[in-house]
Amino acid sequence: QVQLVESGGGLVQPGGSLRLSCTGAGFTFRWWDMSWHRQAPGKERELVASISSTGDITNYADSVKGRFTISRDNAMRTVSLQMNNLKPDDTAVYYCRFWSGSQIYWGQGTQVTVSS
Repeated sequence: QVQLVESGGGLVQPGGSLRLSCTGAGFTFRWWDMSWHRQAPGKERELVASISSTGDITNYADSVKGRFTISRDNAMRTVSLQMNNLKPDDTAVYYCRFWSGSQIYWGQGTQVTVSS
């Protein structure tokens, strides 16, 4: 009964910031790596950022390096994505992902739109 719920998306102007949050339930959150992905119109879903179970190792897509920061709070069962200096190309549905080793679980997604 794994559940991943994203929040924090919305409409923002170029150069603005948003903070996305994903809350997990139905599994031992602290055991697993987590990641954020996005899918823009007409494009394949892509990895944006990942974070190890303890939070000490992070990785980012080249397109977001220096602008986005992934973090997690295992006590709160959340993984966050701080997005700064947003660009129109960041417009996409953002998804939280968890892989147990046998199954991949996705949240419902949250829309981020960057436009003037």
